[in-house]
Amino acid sequence: DISPLLKDPVAFKALIDLLEDHVRASFPKIDFIVGLDSRGFLIGPPLAQRLGIGFVPVRKKGKLPGATESISYSLEYGKAELEIQSDAVEPGQKVVVVDDLLATGGTMRAACELLKRLKAEILECLVIIELKALKGSEKLNSIPFYSLLQYD
Repeated sequence: DISPLLKDPVAFKALIDLLEDHVRASFPKIDFIVGLDSRGFLIGPPLAQRLGIGFVPVRKKGKLPGATESISYSLEYGKAELEIQSDAVEPGQKVVVVDDLLATGGTMRAACELLKRLKAEILECLVIIELKALKGSEKLNSIPFYSLLQYD
């Protein structure tokens, strides 16, 4: 639960500072931060703004205007669908995908598949919290992955 971070402006600034430092040190050239519905929308835009780049949302099905690419995927409790606008990124553009939490990895993997369809270059998947016992990072098929905090 990242609610305490969101309620505390000093803690939230420290979080964005840490993410910014990591991304700047790791990647000299990025075109977009891609944030996953919905909590990736809370950390992605301020991070993108700090980096001086744009933000691209990946949303639950039916929430985006215009032409979209969509993907169905399995969750531990059922199925879901994600979408990205078809013109959100151009082939070869470099992106970092952000969300608050990596658990089983299904949502992050689906988002990466959408980005691959658009021929984006995924530099890294970045989360605040990783639940290591669920082995979600293994589902990312060798896409670089970084988490600030890990829990077993």
